[in-house]
Amino acid sequence: MAVRKSSKPKGTKWSRARYIPKRKICSFCSDKAEEIDYKDPIKLRSYISDRGKIESRRRTGTCAKHQRSLAAAIKRARHLALLPYAPIHIRKTGSAGIHNMHD
Repeated sequence: MAVRKSSKPKGTKWSRARYIPKRKICSFCSDKAEEIDYKDPIKLRSYISDRGKIESRRRTGTCAKHQRSLAAAIKRARHLALLPYAPIHIRKTGSAGIHNMHD
């Protein structure tokens, strides 16, 4: 059986170092948050996409424990109309439906 030899020497094509992304740290763990407050829509807004969906753990860097409580807090805030369900409300207001609440 004949062994095929390549014309390229080994290691020339993929000689660059691989890109290893920096590991994201859970912001709730670093703040030592006991619970995630559903009444704080400004903080929850950063975990909602422009389409109105809850961002994944992979994108936000939250741990599994806090991702579950974050999803529950976002759902409670949506139910109480603190955050929008539909992306059309985000497009109209330009943000996640947060109005100036300090007037």
